[in-house]
Amino acid sequence: MKRALSLALLVWICFLSTAAAENWPAWRGADGTGISSEQNLPVRWTTTENIRWKTPLPEPCNSTPVVWDDRVFLTQGLDGGARRALIALDRNTGEKLWQQELACTAEETTHRQNPPCSASPVTDGRSVYAYFGSAGVLACDLNGNQLWHRDLGPVLHHFGNGGSPVLTENLVILFHGPGEPSLLMALDKQSGATVWKSQETPINHNLFGSWGTPLLLQVRDHTELIMPLPGKRVGGVGWFKAYDPATGTTLWQCDGLGTEVYSMPVVGTDGKLVVGISGHNGPTMAVRPGGAGNVTSSRRLWRTEVKNPQRVGSGVIHDGHVYLANASPGTMECLRAENGESVWKERLGGNLWGSVLLAGGNLYVTSLEGDTFVVRASPQFELVSKNSIGETTYAALAPSNGELFLRTHEHLYCIADNGKN
Repeated sequence: MKRALSLALLVWICFLSTAAAENWPAWRGADGTGISSEQNLPVRWTTTENIRWKTPLPEPCNSTPVVWDDRVFLTQGLDGGARRALIALDRNTGEKLWQQELACTAEETTHRQNPPCSASPVTDGRSVYAYFGSAGVLACDLNGNQLWHRDLGPVLHHFGNGGSPVLTENLVILFHGPGEPSLLMALDKQSGATVWKSQETPINHNLFGSWGTPLLLQVRDHTELIMPLPGKRVGGVGWFKAYDPATGTTLWQCDGLGTEVYSMPVVGTDGKLVVGISGHNGPTMAVRPGGAGNVTSSRRLWRTEVKNPQRVGSGVIHDGHVYLANASPGTMECLRAENGESVWKERLGGNLWGSVLLAGGNLYVTSLEGDTFVVRASPQFELVSKNSIGETTYAALAPSNGELFLRTHEHLYCIADNGKN
């Protein structure tokens, strides 16, 4: 009897440990909020302290890794983008387990700060999918066996591409853009066949385009696919468009974004409002999802009319506040979610291009210079720590099971608290 109770207790402890752990299967996490349920992530590290392992990477790349159980997946450009790879690493050691590649023969143009393969992979725990722009979409099982490859044709824009794919039901949804063409598409997860596609504005111009990842949001009895789009002309007005993810039918549109959008739509865990963040000093706005037709006058809650800082990364919403990182001059800002008013804005330093992660009551954001700032998620500003790696960093942090995975232009780091801090 005593032995049976001990065994039951051990099983229960293992269950609790597993339940507390978290996979990070997609860019910005499973629900696209950038919010993690992890409570014990490290808040301090250096190049030598709290580094479990680091693995060298062959070329600069900006994509964020995703994590599923014992594997870390990342995309990687090779030979300047002529080859594009999906790589799986052992999360315990950083050892490469397998690599699948596609050739890219299109002469893509891009910005020097946006090397090929900026899109993060996505996994459902059975298969993993990677979008490689002009090289198409690759699907593999978790052991590295290719399931299918879909060539979508070249996509051309002065600044390249970057939006990541998302999964829902039996579909892989991605934005094959910006530039020429600009297609929001749903592919069958099993075969790669096109289920639906929506033609958006195909303009190849350095002041026009969306590099954002679409957001899947449960709204009452249905799911909405919300995508930031740059409108119909350079210098015009952009918008959110919401689609039925199963069919591609447009559900609603809200005007008010700029014509350059780099970030993913920002939503809190309650799903009651969605915030859009324009790049190139453009406006920020909030809308209540769940409408029909053009909802600009009926469901748009607020829109900033002043010139905003340059914003590249995505923010988070927490306890009625929106937290944003401003790329230049390296400030973090807290806004009231109900009206967009600024609560605080503080200079952290560097150029904050990384998207914000919320975990354990803390906000994490990386700078191009290789610093990660940890700030309390509170209407009163409090800097918890500044952690310097000293390597160029464009990616965000991926949390899982007490560890942080940080990609720089030189390495992939696994950061874990060794109990000394």
